[in-house]
Amino acid sequence: MDLKLELIVLPVSDIERAKTFYEQAGFRLDLDKAVSEDWRAVHFTPPGSECSIIFGQGLTSAAPGSVQGLYLIVTDIEQARAELVGRGIEVSEAFHDGGGLFYHGHGAGGLTHGAEGQERVAGPHPDRASYGSYATFSDPDGNGWVLQEVTQRAPGR
Repeated sequence: MDLKLELIVLPVSDIERAKTFYEQAGFRLDLDKAVSEDWRAVHFTPPGSECSIIFGQGLTSAAPGSVQGLYLIVTDIEQARAELVGRGIEVSEAFHDGGGLFYHGHGAGGLTHGAEGQERVAGPHPDRASYGSYATFSDPDGNGWVLQEVTQRAPGR
């Protein structure tokens, strides 16, 4: 049985502001539909992704900005970062984990390490190891995104 993640609900406080942000980031607008004053869905897909995001009114009771750790996989961290910055998105500098562990700092795109020995080091991974370089950004509500450079997939992926 295949179980494919296809849609993530993002809690936002201002639908139009979020819509403008994701358009600016280069996400494709797939749907903007209101069926009543109490329900509206805005659906976007990141370029090249099979998974989409949806936000709006009447979709979730989660607090705006509470979704963290949304990973966007890229083949070149510096190029992806530069493209987003060129689109007016505030993105952290590229970094890697000094301890060689999987980065899991989110908190509105910021850093929260939970494992001893993790250290955020400036610049991409020195060997450009697949899964080893990151950059972070947040939408206007603080929903946190992580760019992760993957040049060679782990087996079975």
